[in-house]
Amino acid sequence: MTYPITVKGQLSSVEEFRNITIKSQVSAARVTLADVARVESGLQSYAFGIRENGVPATAAAIQLSPGANAISTASGIRARLTELSGVLPEGMTFTVPFDTAPFVKLSILKVVETFVEAMVLVFFVMLLFLHKIRCTLIPAIVAPVALLGTFTVMLLSGYSINILTMFGMILAIGIIVDDAIVVVENVERLMEDKKMSPQDATREAMREITPAIIGITLVLTAVFIPMAFASGSVGIIYRQFSISMAISILLSAFLALTLTPALCATLLKPHGIHQGKSSVFSAWFNAHFHRLTSFYATGLGFVLKRTGRMMMIYAALCLALFAGLSTLPSSFLPDEDQGYFMSSIQLPSDATMQRTLKVVDTFEEEIAHRQAVESNIMILGFGFSGSGQNSAMAFTTLKDWKQRKGTTAQEEADHIQSQMANVPDAVTMSLLPPAISDMGTSSGFTYYLQDRGGKGYQALKKAADELIVQANHNPHLADVYIDGLGEGTSLSLHVDREKAEAMGVSFDEINQTISVAAGSNYVNDYTNNGRVQQVIVQADAPYRMQPEQLLALSVKNRLGQMLPLSAFVTLSWNVAPQQLIRYQGYPAIRITGSSAQGKSSGTAMAAMDNLAKHLPPGFAGEWAGSSLQEKESASQLPGLIVLSVLVVFMVLAALYESWSIPFAVMLVVPLGLLGAVLAVSVTNMTNDVFFKVGLITLIGLSARMRF
Repeated sequence: MTYPITVKGQLSSVEEFRNITIKSQVSAARVTLADVARVESGLQSYAFGIRENGVPATAAAIQLSPGANAISTASGIRARLTELSGVLPEGMTFTVPFDTAPFVKLSILKVVETFVEAMVLVFFVMLLFLHKIRCTLIPAIVAPVALLGTFTVMLLSGYSINILTMFGMILAIGIIVDDAIVVVENVERLMEDKKMSPQDATREAMREITPAIIGITLVLTAVFIPMAFASGSVGIIYRQFSISMAISILLSAFLALTLTPALCATLLKPHGIHQGKSSVFSAWFNAHFHRLTSFYATGLGFVLKRTGRMMMIYAALCLALFAGLSTLPSSFLPDEDQGYFMSSIQLPSDATMQRTLKVVDTFEEEIAHRQAVESNIMILGFGFSGSGQNSAMAFTTLKDWKQRKGTTAQEEADHIQSQMANVPDAVTMSLLPPAISDMGTSSGFTYYLQDRGGKGYQALKKAADELIVQANHNPHLADVYIDGLGEGTSLSLHVDREKAEAMGVSFDEINQTISVAAGSNYVNDYTNNGRVQQVIVQADAPYRMQPEQLLALSVKNRLGQMLPLSAFVTLSWNVAPQQLIRYQGYPAIRITGSSAQGKSSGTAMAAMDNLAKHLPPGFAGEWAGSSLQEKESASQLPGLIVLSVLVVFMVLAALYESWSIPFAVMLVVPLGLLGAVLAVSVTNMTNDVFFKVGLITLIGLSARMRF
């Protein structure tokens, strides 16, 4: 017979750990772990803590997988939490204080609203010029089909619905309906002028305008080709725009050549059948429109007789375009109200968790008085600048946009920051999240001051402090500060290695003793109620509060004797940086700031660059995060415009088999761009990525006017 032998080798309770025998004698006397230590079940780390609305909590951050749907994922998580709520102990509950899905839903809703607005405008414009309901129905049918096809192709291509692709779809809406309008107007014109039936008029119209539709499609598609080859993170943004636009344009052309003619032949009625007299408004509108057309023809004849003067005016307008582009305030992406803001709380380096908690209590009191705030998650021991007992970070979620009309996330963040400015010994910065996640920690700019001359940390810190003072006095800058853990007082232990070696004590033994006592040491794992937990050893708090207590620690030498650390260790206090940063291989200090009220991020970055010109020799600065992408975006714009113009010119030259006609067509492009620059200037907007995409689109739209 064989039987298994089982031995319980792993401890499974706190009581069993307390009863571990450290020393025993023949007389049965023994010393247990409970006699010399406090054994308890506690937290793995006391350096961090989480509170929600002032109540202790634990948090789990859930990251969306690549290609996943944010809205359905959020709904699935909430449904799962509802199922699990029944297993929670009494007095505990699940909450979702931070969720990006509502902002995604709102963004999609805005796209739908824009689409509906575009269709309503198309409806009224078609009704205004053609005076027929049937003519307006055709673009209203074709446009949703084109958008549905675009979404299908994007899904098959692995693209998701996000702010960038949705912006491309918004731009494409006008182009989608325009192709259908071109077909309908030409069919209607032939039916009116030549008294043709809808079927015959459709055939004739398609014979006339098919080359034009193909040419328009080629021009508009070609203009986005250079964007697809842009480099860096900006290139990824441009590619999403260009792909969504190109797909929409190609599908629009396909539908204009297939579905739209079929609808025209089916829905339109011959002229004279069941038609009464035109309404008074139609007659009035047609008369005034013909008068406006005659006025335009007269003005055109006047201009053609004075080409020399007109070319001088044209040259002046081109110069105005270049001047406008160079002086237009720039930014990377506009800051949006995403429904929350973040706050970083930083105390002096020697502040304890108790001091930090007092500041956190003040912060939470201010948050509790804000009507627009839905919830607040506070993380103790962690901040933008790093980890430590003197740091804390808050994620403040606001109520739904409809419930807080009249206030924005930026206004709430500014209010909290101004209120916390009165708290002594604490620096609180409240900022919006970046427009694109993972591209920086917050809105504003990120700048690294580098020590390229090997001047040392103290010289680098002095240069950074001087730069911060100058920046905060600059009218274009605001809230500029060093984003990092400052200098702190530290206790240095100096080991006389020769003396320790003579006493038979190894340096590893000294290091191990100090690490376990002052810090902690992971021993092993044990099973507690079905969960694997760590066993950690550390000197109890009362025995590691004073420097002299470290010197009183004993170390075993090679002979088994216990020697105090004071025999070969001395202590000294010094001030040193808690955090050392290198950027692009150079020692650096990270500087964060924002643009002043009413100023763009590009203006703020230019102000920082001007201040950096006066840095001492051996120091220089570089941009990072979204600020770096803004720089790259601005540097790529001239090349993109030139390449887009060149590609469109080559396509036109291939279509017309001529060099002169494309040249004449491209002359209108600067005028279209000038109009965009003037519109942005008048509305106090900035030269951001959206504007740059709009400029590229205008190049194609201006060139298509030839068709």
